[in-house]
This record gives sequence, structure tokens and C-alpha cells, in this order.
Amino acid sequence: MSLIIQNIINALNLGCLFALYALGVAMVFGILQLINFAHSSLIMAGAYTLVLTGSLPLWLRIVLALVVCVVLSLLLDLVAFRGVRGANPATLLVTSFGVSIAMASLAEALFGTLPMSTQVSEWLMSSWRFGQVFVPRVSVFTVLVTALLLIGLTVFLTKTSIGLQMRAASADFSTARMLGVNANRVISVAFVISGVLAAVASIFLLTSSGSVTPDFGVDAMLFGLVAAVAGGLSSLKGAAIGGLALGITSQVLQTALPLDVKPFRDAILFAAVFLLLVLRPSGIIRTSEGVRV
Repeated sequence: MSLIIQNIINALNLGCLFALYALGVAMVFGILQLINFAHSSLIMAGAYTLVLTGSLPLWLRIVLALVVCVVLSLLLDLVAFRGVRGANPATLLVTSFGVSIAMASLAEALFGTLPMSTQVSEWLMSSWRFGQVFVPRVSVFTVLVTALLLIGLTVFLTKTSIGLQMRAASADFSTARMLGVNANRVISVAFVISGVLAAVASIFLLTSSGSVTPDFGVDAMLFGLVAAVAGGLSSLKGAAIGGLALGITSQVLQTALPLDVKPFRDAILFAAVFLLLVLRPSGIIRTSEGVRV
């Protein structure tokens, strides 16, 4: 029984991490129809910020990581993406991928290829023990923060003026502009939210891994994209559900697969997502609104 409970805790932690990755991807896609591969660079930037500010109080390091990710996200929109708005999907995809490679190369030039280590929080790395069950504090906070962010996004998108404008823009951007929606403002807010989600993801990911390299956010971006596509790329609710489902399935496979098959866990996971999309091309959640939650 204790092993089952432990696996449930691990599955929820991984699922919430994947949900954070997926939400960051889906937020920008919902507005611009852009798969933002540079989201991995934001996660990497947040992690490097935490490493470089290791001597500062934790609360200040977290604030600085949030600021860096948000500012960098806005700069990417201004410098890289604003000029190609309205371009065909291939152009947007190549631009996004190119920005991601450029950011990774810049990090490699500045910090080298060797891992840079830090301890985000010794307290977070410890666990609560209940009999034979160990509950990592970072897992609890990952679940709680993800839940709070989902609730906050839901309230923001359904109860605020700018949130309603974002929902309208995601449904039909051209019509929304004709009705007076400020396109630049809506897109900027989407990138701000994406930056916040990237910063939060970097905090929890670095807490667990303890080190960062120039390709730090690549795996997170990959799993986030797969989760968002599986859940329904045009839906934040679908992205969150897809992330949870992908994380839980990954943990189940890690537990159930024979030892010699475990190295192929991710391949099996992606094959399952491929099968899902064959049977249900729109993903788990079917909706025409890009930021419906």
C-alpha cells in the first residue's frame, strides 16, 4: 500500500510539472497559433538566474527569476515574433525554432556546456514521512502552485476585461481586432503569462535536478508540447489535462514496465499519444477557442 501511495504522489508531481510546461506552450499558441519552441529558453533563463543569484535570499531569487523570464518573453515577442505575425505556420515554426537555438547558443557562449549547480531550497528538498511513505515537500508545492495557477488563470480569463479580450482574440483574432481589441496588448499579456509559467516551472525543475545546462528546458518543452497536443493544443483546459495524463501515464509505465524495457518508456509514451491523435485528432478536449479554460 505504501508503494502505491508513493507512486501516486510521484505521478501527481510529474503530471503537474508537465501541466505547467503544456500551459506555457498553449497560452501563446491560443493567441498567435505559434508553437513557441523558445519557451524552453525561458525555462533555461529562469534556472540560470536562480543559479547566478545563489547567495541571495530565496524569495528574492524567485522574484528575479520571474522578472527575467517575463522580460525575456516580452523581448522575444518584440524582437523575434512581432515582425512575422500573420505569416504562414511554417515561417512561424522556423522563427520559433531558430530563436530557441540562438538562445541556447548564447547560454553556451556565456556559461559554457558544463552543468552549473545550486541548491534552490534545502527545506524544499526534504520530505515529510508518514510511516513508510515519504512525501517530498517540492512535490506538494508543485501540486499546490499548479492548482493555484490554474484557478488564477481561470478567474483571469473569465472575469477580467483583458482576459475576455484574450478569449475573443483566440476564437477569431481578425474579428476581435475589428471590434476594438488591442492586439499588441493581448499578445503581450499572453507572453507575460507564458513567462510566469516558465519561471515557475524552472524553479521546481531546478529544485529537483540541482543543475542547469544550455539545453535545460528542451525536454520540458518537448513534454509540454506533447502534453498540449494530446490534451488539445487550442485549449488551456486540455493542456492541463494532457499534462496530468502524460505525467501519470509516465509514472505508471516507470513502475509497471520490466527493467529491460524501462529505457523505452518515453518512446512508448509518445506512441500512445500518437495513437490517441489518430483516434481523436483534436485531442482530449475539443474546442474552437484557444484560451478557453
